[in-house]
Amino acid sequence: MPDIHFDAEIAASYDDDSDERFDPALLARTTEFLAGLAGDGRALELAIGTGRVALPLAERGVPVSGIELSPYMLERLRAKPGAAAIEVTEGDMASTRLDGEFSLVYLVYNTITNLTTQDSQVACFANAARHLRSGGCFVVEVGVPILRLLPPGTTRHVFADEPGYLGYDVYDIAEQIEWSHHVRLREDGTYRHSFAPYRYLWPGELDLMATMAGLRLRERWTDWDRTPFTGESEQHVSVWEKA
Repeated sequence: MPDIHFDAEIAASYDDDSDERFDPALLARTTEFLAGLAGDGRALELAIGTGRVALPLAERGVPVSGIELSPYMLERLRAKPGAAAIEVTEGDMASTRLDGEFSLVYLVYNTITNLTTQDSQVACFANAARHLRSGGCFVVEVGVPILRLLPPGTTRHVFADEPGYLGYDVYDIAEQIEWSHHVRLREDGTYRHSFAPYRYLWPGELDLMATMAGLRLRERWTDWDRTPFTGESEQHVSVWEKA
């Protein structure tokens, strides 16, 4: 079982710390995209977290289930209105198996990188494929590694520097691991320093994992608006279909 990096303190402030991701317009575009793929079938969110996407997707009439490793994140989800309609299971998204078939399995907000080995990421694709019915889709939203933007010899990148918050990444190129650091000022004047490892990966590596799982690339976009994906895109939303 992977380590739980989303502990009670992180879970308690997770929604506030990610408030830009709760923008109603963004969630409307995200859930419209996902609902279109789910059709009249069921959807499964891997690493469902506090239900940021699952709850509005369920409000659209899509039956949603979820898998989540952190009991603290699940506690936050279960306390929200509408959560009773979502079947949630505590477990590892790379191995936990739910009953039945789904027309859609999805992973959002870079969560595939929470699996810090290539083997576990391959297993996640295989697990998603096992849950999908024929013709069903696996969707992943993830950033494109920024390594090409780093000067030679540089292994650190500051992505946020604002009052009360500093965010920076440290890269281990040999191991393909990125350590993401978040330093936040608490109300009592002390600082909270949280950090976690992520295994970054390229679109081509994801496509190979999908092929190994019996999936084929159906479409790839820069965002939920279906902006064309290019060499300048900083993230992508990829859809693989079960043949």
